[in-house]
Amino acid sequence: MMETTAGREFPLREAHELVRDLMTPNPWIYWGDFLFHISLGWVSFVAALSMPQFSSWQLISAIIATFAFYRAAIFVHELAHLKKGTFGLFRLVWNIICGIPLLVPSFTYDGVHNDHHKRDVYGTSKDGEYIPFATQKPVAMVGYVMLSFMLPFFFIVRFLILTPLSYLIPPLRKFIWERASSLTIDMTYKRAQNAIRNDKHWRLQEFGAFVFVTTAVICIGLGVLTYKALVLWYVIAMFIFFVNSLRTLSAHAYRNPGDHQMEFTEQFLDSINVPGNLFLTALWAPVGLRYHATHHLFMSLPYHNLGKAQRRLVNGLSDNTLYLKTMRTGMWDALRRIWDEASASTSASGRDAPVSGAALNDTVRQKNA
Repeated sequence: MMETTAGREFPLREAHELVRDLMTPNPWIYWGDFLFHISLGWVSFVAALSMPQFSSWQLISAIIATFAFYRAAIFVHELAHLKKGTFGLFRLVWNIICGIPLLVPSFTYDGVHNDHHKRDVYGTSKDGEYIPFATQKPVAMVGYVMLSFMLPFFFIVRFLILTPLSYLIPPLRKFIWERASSLTIDMTYKRAQNAIRNDKHWRLQEFGAFVFVTTAVICIGLGVLTYKALVLWYVIAMFIFFVNSLRTLSAHAYRNPGDHQMEFTEQFLDSINVPGNLFLTALWAPVGLRYHATHHLFMSLPYHNLGKAQRRLVNGLSDNTLYLKTMRTGMWDALRRIWDEASASTSASGRDAPVSGAALNDTVRQKNA
């Protein structure tokens, strides 16, 4: 069921006035945050390899590496939003020491994610980052989360095998661009040929990922690296995708049928803020992603100012009723709500004839008028 506004208009102009001085990213924060966490990730990774197998210290090191790599990797979201042509060196360094070694170079998100913020694309069947989970059987969410355990294998195959083959087979080249080059949640998503914003040299990133994974496999085959390095990499990548899948399910209400274009306020109310606390919540929703609804209001706000923007909007808006509708107390609260809605929706669909997205929204508005 779509969230309703009861005749209210979101005070967007007033909100913009409250945050207009927060729009400039601070390069020192970006560099410091990223370099600290990627360094912590690699140090912890090496430490975990050197620890006795299955020891408590190895487990602790692996957990630290997982969350440090996760935070560093999530900067791919910031790269998708930074002003075109800026932070070029940061993008290059991020790809070399994070994106390529984790097999998620920035081109896999660049352009694709920007469509998610377009008003005529968000929440529709053209949005690769949106599935109407709240209108489907809850098992669909379970399947999406379980897919996390296979994704590292998919990326290995994509860059180790499909990339070199695509250089020799032009039709395969087109196929992997459209179907295997995007960080999305909709497996049927087809990437457009022009879905690139900043990463014009994406082929170099792709080749770099191919060289990295090929070198790693050769080194393991020659005994230069132990196979445990690959196993640990896979386990860490698997849990990164797992945590991120839960975060993704907590980022939106996912109520919109794919045939309906949502109005601005509907899109905002379909997004979620989970302020939580600075430590625990920031572990599973790092780099500002716990303020996801606020991000959808002002996608150019740098991550390090989202918390400040959140506080200003809560306390400064003359009418914050709609803004507060996006709040959740934590991940469990967000997941419980979408699970309950999916259960209720599928139960209702078993009793009623299906209706189009536009008809569903009209019915909801009339009921709440």
